[in-house]
Amino acid sequence: MRRFPSIRLCLCCFSVAVLALRSEAEELPHACPRLVIELCRAGEGISQGRLLNRAGGVKMTFPVGYGREGWLAEGSRFRGGYSLLGRFKINAILAIDRFDMAPALVARSGKSEAFLRANLFRNMGRIDFDGDGRGGEYGAGFLSLEPISAGGGSKGGEAAKPAVDQPFAFNVYDGVFRWYSFAIHGTQDEARVGRAATGGCINVGATHLESLLAELRVEDLVEIVTNSDPVPTNQ
Repeated sequence: MRRFPSIRLCLCCFSVAVLALRSEAEELPHACPRLVIELCRAGEGISQGRLLNRAGGVKMTFPVGYGREGWLAEGSRFRGGYSLLGRFKINAILAIDRFDMAPALVARSGKSEAFLRANLFRNMGRIDFDGDGRGGEYGAGFLSLEPISAGGGSKGGEAAKPAVDQPFAFNVYDGVFRWYSFAIHGTQDEARVGRAATGGCINVGATHLESLLAELRVEDLVEIVTNSDPVPTNQ
């Protein structure tokens, strides 16, 4: 019986094409949030995050702590004590054994990437905000969040811009060079998790933070939402 190698080759090519399309399809949800955080006031529910896989399914849920003063509506300027609602892009992931930062942010720092990689998170870990002498306020990792426009797209070929200028900056705090930003990070006091108890950032317990650091990457999208009314921005 005569064999038809060309048919076998075509079937092989077809299989490769299907795998390529499947891979591309799995990456399409990258334009959707990888992480959704829902904030609830005390007595109205549990504030929690949902880590989504790249197909949109829920991979992990976990409790979060949030700003001791509550939260501000999307498009608001960050203020100490308040969390922000809206859509965000991760622009830096910092840990003792990990340094990922958007190139534009590295350039903005005025430091070399090598310096930031070796020093930035270690420096930030030495800051003692509450004066208890312990430091380690960010726990084991820090995921910096950059607000993006409500539409999240572009108009007229121009990149979408945040609604307001944010106070986020590289600066020196108590003699320590740091990156000041709204972020998701760990904590040295896990009693803050699940409560309105932070300076504005989203606090996550150590075990769940470890999973977030393993799963998320720079440019991933994050949404922070609520079913409750935000604090009026004129207060």
